[in-house]
Amino acid sequence: MNYLWGLMIVSGIVYAALTGTLPEVTQAAIDSSKEAVTLCITMVGVMSLWVGLMRIAEKAGIIAGAVRWLKPFLRFLFPGIPKGHLANQYIAENFIANVFGLGWAATPAGL
Repeated sequence: MNYLWGLMIVSGIVYAALTGTLPEVTQAAIDSSKEAVTLCITMVGVMSLWVGLMRIAEKAGIIAGAVRWLKPFLRFLFPGIPKGHLANQYIAENFIANVFGLGWAATPAGL
């Protein structure tokens, strides 16, 4: 996959150099990097909030209750996961966050 991405980047730069549009490629790379940094800073704040809330829910026993409630469903979807494994908790957290429409909250549990 790295070779594929490398080939696409190099071929794009070579094509831009041959057609005289290299300044536009450079500007697009700078603009994209600015957007990436802004996105990362935004995601750190939002993910920190949701990870904190999920830890509070875990300490309060809400997550354990959700895992018990989702256990038959998780067993059906993931038969290879042993009973009582920590992965069941994280999968349940991910499901709960997605059900409530909290897309970014599902990311830490999914990772």
